[in-house]
Amino acid sequence: MYAAAKAKPQSIEVEHLGPAPMSGPHLVATYKPGREIYAQGDLNDKCYQVSTGAVRIYRLLSDGRRQVVSFHLPGEMFGFEAGSNHAFFAEAITETTLAVFGRRHMQERSRELLALALTGMARAQQHLLVIGRQCAVERIAAFLVDLCERQGGGRQLRLPMSRQDIADYLGLTIETVSRVVTKLKARSVIALRDARTIDI
Repeated sequence: MYAAAKAKPQSIEVEHLGPAPMSGPHLVATYKPGREIYAQGDLNDKCYQVSTGAVRIYRLLSDGRRQVVSFHLPGEMFGFEAGSNHAFFAEAITETTLAVFGRRHMQERSRELLALALTGMARAQQHLLVIGRQCAVERIAAFLVDLCERQGGGRQLRLPMSRQDIADYLGLTIETVSRVVTKLKARSVIALRDARTIDI
């Protein structure tokens, strides 16, 4: 699973845009779609930066439902949590390559981590406002705008996640997500190039 550091250079595509890679010694890990990166309860001794692909962070609720709490795209980091064990699951959504950093390296980069943690906190707070105060149309519109900004700010975005992922993230049913996407398309707010590519 792990290989030597420094990934091969590749052409930049829209889905690979994001913050610059974190410097320093690291391993490179590649995961197939649906492969678990870590599980709830696993030792929290590494941090990860997405090089290519996408990751979902989620928790299984007591009734068996899944609550997706965040998505991470190229350039974004995840895996740092309070406590010595992970409280969530992390899973690759698509074919995903990660830079894997050990805890010691992360401690040496505490200033960079603080900035990343504050950004993550602000995004989580915004997500709570979206879920708590907005109707289904507003939730999905806010989600699409946020995703578009994280992919470079153009008018076209690529959805690495499924509609079920989006539903589990926004606290909706998959039927509601599909119905709202159809409504936004009918109102010419969005155009669907294919099932995963949207023009805003």
